[in-house]
Amino acid sequence: MKTIVITGGAGFIGSHVVRLFVNKYPDYRIINLDKLTYAGNLNNLKDIEDKPNYKFVKMDVCDFEAFYQLMHDEKVDGIIHLAAESHVDRSIKDPFTFAKTNVMGTLSLLQAAKLYWESLPERYEGKRFYHISTDEVYGALEFNDELFAETTPYSPHSPYSASKASSDHFVRAYHDTYGMPTIVTNCSNNYGPYQFPEKLIPLFINNIRHRKPLPVYGKGENIRDWLYVEDHARAIDVIFHEGKVAETYNIGGFNEWKNIDLIKVMIKTVDRILGNAEGTSLDLITYVTDRPGHDARYAIDSSKLKRELGWEPSLQFEEGIEKTVRWYLENQAWLDNVTSGDYQRYYDEMYTGR
Repeated sequence: MKTIVITGGAGFIGSHVVRLFVNKYPDYRIINLDKLTYAGNLNNLKDIEDKPNYKFVKMDVCDFEAFYQLMHDEKVDGIIHLAAESHVDRSIKDPFTFAKTNVMGTLSLLQAAKLYWESLPERYEGKRFYHISTDEVYGALEFNDELFAETTPYSPHSPYSASKASSDHFVRAYHDTYGMPTIVTNCSNNYGPYQFPEKLIPLFINNIRHRKPLPVYGKGENIRDWLYVEDHARAIDVIFHEGKVAETYNIGGFNEWKNIDLIKVMIKTVDRILGNAEGTSLDLITYVTDRPGHDARYAIDSSKLKRELGWEPSLQFEEGIEKTVRWYLENQAWLDNVTSGDYQRYYDEMYTGR
């Protein structure tokens, strides 16, 4: 029986990966390791929390000694590392937290895994450290047909992307220096159910629902590639099991949208589902001063992943946004619980007694 630790498993992408692995691999032991910061919510995993092959551990990835003990006690075979601070605006205000979690947290996991696996008779045989990163490490693209490839030089422009770039380099260095079996993937913007509502799509769905302003940076012309989160989870599954050690794979949705066009699609979808007349919420769009270091365009080339491992996204954006909008509108109790902070107070009391 393999034992897999998924860090950040109570977060947005992590919860989808945990659910997929728990349901698809009943012969695996899946350990969800999460610190339960503001974006970690165990309500995301209510449907699988009683499964016999699932276990939750509350832990900070920066706690090297605790993680090393976990590796030893649970006889961990693989790590899928998703835990990270991930909001660009937050990183601009508080870069130290991003450096600590994203860089030192990753280094703590790497060193603990190295020491434990090297102590085993089989050493690294059958082991794997899989690090999930972002397309933002590549910097920005022009408004043309160019795409980020796995060979694109790193050029991060925000404290968030700089912290992720650094962690990527540490992961690769542990392979080159110690022979650790590592893999890195860089993905485009994810969207879908259970995303924390500081992010653009759930924030705007909630704001439209409550008739609040929809703040758009600059003229809304920045372009992003969007990937439905369940498609990302499927890619992680394929790469973890079939990807080549020491390789990098880009994961993209082949869905490039200008922010303003994406917002108009969301407005049209939410208004239709709520029964509003078309265009009702267009007046909520509010243009605000652009943020520092706001990259013009991200776009991922996933052809290597499709060519070598057969993965491609299953949903186009219009399909995915329809599913996403309906989920948030049908799960308003979850959204209200998160936006109010009630979920965090509940888990603070459960795990700390406060």
